[in-house]
Amino acid sequence: MPYKPYKLLFVCLGNICRSPAAENIMNHLIEQNGLQGKVLCDSAGMGSWHVGHPPDRRMTAAALKKLNLQFKGTARQFQPSDFEAFDLILAMDKENYYDILRLDQQRQYGHKVKLMCDYCRTFSDREVPDPYYGGPEGFNYVLDLLLDACSGLLEELQTQQWPI
Repeated sequence: MPYKPYKLLFVCLGNICRSPAAENIMNHLIEQNGLQGKVLCDSAGMGSWHVGHPPDRRMTAAALKKLNLQFKGTARQFQPSDFEAFDLILAMDKENYYDILRLDQQRQYGHKVKLMCDYCRTFSDREVPDPYYGGPEGFNYVLDLLLDACSGLLEELQTQQWPI
């Protein structure tokens, strides 16, 4: 049987701050652990306002300064076809979580949808706050939170009965 990579989709409201940050951080951790091609990441937003735009410049600047990471990507909107295409869908907050579940009209994919903070090991937050309307400290906090959650997620993937 041919090998099938495990596919992760990170979802926030506009797909320019939190979800592309999670996607880029996770890709960095995947590369650091030599798991390229075994775990594939993408991100999407529930809204369509920023479709086609790159990650927010403030988030990009914070990631470069704090983590020395260059963010890549282009915003896109979550589609019902994403339920089939991805193995795990990670919502940044409860509003995104419930909006995703509402699109699952047959209630077949709820087991694939989780909150990003479910994978935090250090932080006790239940949601990734949206830094869009705040200052630089909000972007830095989100990066710390996502680094924790992505590390926990990768650790969990590596310990599951899944061949990565």
